[in-house]
Amino acid sequence: LAELVLETWDLHCERNGREHRTADMGCQQLVVRRGQPFSITLRFSGRAYQEGVDKLAFNVETGPCPSETSGTSFHFAMTDCPEESCWSAVSQQQDGESLSVSLCSPPDARIGRYRMTLEASTDYQGSSYQIGDFVLLFNPWHPEDTVFLRDENERHEYVLSQHGLIYQGTCDYIFSIPWNFGQFEDDILAICLNMLDINPKHLRDQSRDCSRRNDPVYIGRVVSAMVNCNDEDRGVLFGRWDNRYDDGMSPMAWIGSVDILRRWKKFGCQPVKYGQCWVFAAVACTVMRCLGIPSRVVTNYNSAHDTNANLTIDRYINEKGEQERQSWDKIWNFHCWVESWMARPDLAAGYDGWQVLDPTPQEKSEGVYCCGPAPVKAIKEGDMLLKYDIPFIFAEVNADVVYWVVQGDGMQKQSIRSSDVGKYISTKSVGRDSREDITHNYKYPEGSEEERAVFEKAEHQKKSIGEEDEGLHLRIKVSEGANKGSDFDVFAVVNNNTDEERVCRVTLCARAASHNGTLGPQCGLTDPIDIDIEPRAEKRVPMRILYEEYRDKLTQDNLIKVVALLNDHQTGDVIVSVRDIYVENPPIKIRILGEPMQNRKLVAEISLVNPLAVPLNGCMFVVEGTGLTDGQFIKELEEPVEPQAEAKFRMDLMPRLSGLQKLMVDFESDQLTGVKGYRNVIIAPQPV
Repeated sequence: LAELVLETWDLHCERNGREHRTADMGCQQLVVRRGQPFSITLRFSGRAYQEGVDKLAFNVETGPCPSETSGTSFHFAMTDCPEESCWSAVSQQQDGESLSVSLCSPPDARIGRYRMTLEASTDYQGSSYQIGDFVLLFNPWHPEDTVFLRDENERHEYVLSQHGLIYQGTCDYIFSIPWNFGQFEDDILAICLNMLDINPKHLRDQSRDCSRRNDPVYIGRVVSAMVNCNDEDRGVLFGRWDNRYDDGMSPMAWIGSVDILRRWKKFGCQPVKYGQCWVFAAVACTVMRCLGIPSRVVTNYNSAHDTNANLTIDRYINEKGEQERQSWDKIWNFHCWVESWMARPDLAAGYDGWQVLDPTPQEKSEGVYCCGPAPVKAIKEGDMLLKYDIPFIFAEVNADVVYWVVQGDGMQKQSIRSSDVGKYISTKSVGRDSREDITHNYKYPEGSEEERAVFEKAEHQKKSIGEEDEGLHLRIKVSEGANKGSDFDVFAVVNNNTDEERVCRVTLCARAASHNGTLGPQCGLTDPIDIDIEPRAEKRVPMRILYEEYRDKLTQDNLIKVVALLNDHQTGDVIVSVRDIYVENPPIKIRILGEPMQNRKLVAEISLVNPLAVPLNGCMFVVEGTGLTDGQFIKELEEPVEPQAEAKFRMDLMPRLSGLQKLMVDFESDQLTGVKGYRNVIIAPQPV
C-alpha cells in the first residue's frame, strides 16, 4: 500500500475560537482552553486514511527544552477511547480524503505556546509533518481546572469582559474611573506569553519554569513580580508618586492596559513610565484574564503600609495639626490590588477561591517585589503563616493608627481614635456599573467575638475604640461641592456626649496631599479657637479653603488632607480627626449620534467645560474602547479653552464587536489633568 501523504490541514481557528471563547483574540492563530476538545481536519493526497492499516500519532510540546518528565512534551496515538488525564486524539468523521480529528488536553496541562507534529505511518514507512502552533490557556469553564468558576455571569465579568471600573477617591467620597482591560486586543496575548518567557525564574531554569505553568498560583506570583520593574527584571511599569511625571505619562492619564503593554513591547521591554497602584493592578488583571484566570481589581480605602509589621501606624503632629516628622509607615487614601480565582491545592482545605495579588512594589517577598497569591480567607482568619504574604495584607486592612501630638515642650500625647483602616473594600459588580462592597470577605464585623479571636491569633491588640465613645467626639464635615476652581468650607464638628458643659480648644489645618499619604504644602489653617458646648450638644468650627490657596499646591491626585485637633480642657485629652477631601474635576459629556450597529459608522460628541478662572492650554482628549475604536484616538485642541468655555469635538467610530461596550475618555491640559469620563454603548449585531 502506498504511503499515506498529508497534503493540507485546517486548524479551524475561528470555529475552535468560538467554542473555546477565545474568538475575540482574532483568527490568525489557534487559541484553545485546557481540558476542552478542539477539532482539526487533515487532508491526504492520493488516497484516504485507512483504519487498522495506517497509524496516526501526534506530538505536542511547549517551551525551549520540552521533555515528557517535566510535562512539556507528549506523544499520543489516535484512539477510540480517550483518557481524560492525558492528551488524546480521536477520529471524528471521514469524508473521502479528509479526516477530522478531535484533540484534547488534560485539564491540568501547562499553558503557553505549543508546537504540534503529526506522524503518519503505514507498514514500516512513515513521515512526520509540522502542522502548526497553538496557544493553550486556563479554562474556568472546566470543573477539573484549578481556576474553575461555577457562575456563568461571573466568568463573563472576570474572564471575558474587556472593560470595567476601578474605584478611587476617598472613603468619604468614593468614585470610579473607567478602564480598558483589552485582554483580547491584537498583540496582547503574545505580549503576556512573552512576559512569562523573560521572567527571571524562566531565565534561571527554563525547563522547571515551563513545567510549573500548569499552576495558577505560580503564574500569579510571576505576573505580580513582572508588572513592576523594581527587581531589574524588565518589568512592565515604573512606579512614581512624587508628582514629577514630565519624562513619561502621569499615572493619572492612563485609561487602559493595552496602550501600556504595547509600549512595553515596542520599546524592547523597557519599563513604561509611570504607574501607581491602580495602574499596576489593572495591567496585572489584563494579563491574568488574558491567560484565562478569573480576576478583578479591588480597592481598599485607608490602606495601611506597615513597614515594621507591628500592626500600628504612628503619626506625629504638632499642636497646630501639622506633621512633625516623616514616618515610613503610610496610610494610602486608597490602594488597589487584584483578586484572582483559583484553588490552593498547596494549602490545607478551605483556602480555595479569591486570592490577593498585589503587583505594586511595596515590600519584598522571598527576595522579590511581588505579593501573593494570598487567600482572602486566610486574611479574614488571621492565618499569618500561610503562603504568601498574609501579614502584610492583614496589616493593610487591620492596622491601628495612633496620632502622637507633640507639644511645645516636647511632651508627646497619644490620641486614641476609632479604627479607620481597611474601609469599604470595593470592586465592580458583576454585569452592572455599580460598586460591590466586599469588606466582609476580609474581616469580621468590628467589635465581634470572631474579630477578637482573629486578632488574638494574629497577636494584635487593637488599640482603637468604637465610634460612640464617652466624652467629646470630633469629626470633619465638608460643604457640598469641593469642585476644582471653587472655594469650599470644611467644619470641625464637636459633640459633647456628656451631661455637663465642656470647654475645649479646636484647631483646623489643611494641606495638599498625595495618594500614598505624603503631605505637601499648607492650604488652610485656623487660629486655635476656644468653645464651650452644652451637654448633649453639637458645635461647628468652620474653615474656608480658597482656590487661590490650593490651586498651585494640589498634586494630580486632587487631594487635600484636613486635620482637626481638639484639646479637652477638663481631662487634658487630645482628640485628632483626619479627613481626605477629593477636589472634583469637571464632568466629561459624551453623546452618541446615530444608531449603534456592528460595522456601521457612529459619531461620538465629546465635551468639557473649563471650570477654572484661567484658560486651559495644551488641551488633549484621549479616547479608547475595545470594539469601538481602533486603538487610541487622540484629539489635540489648537486653541486654549477660556474660563467657562466648552471644549468640544466629534469623532467617527466603527464598532467591531456587538453587545455592551464602553467608550472611555481622558482629558489632559496644563491646569486640569487625568479628567475621566465614559459612556456605555450597546451595539446591535450586524444583520445577516
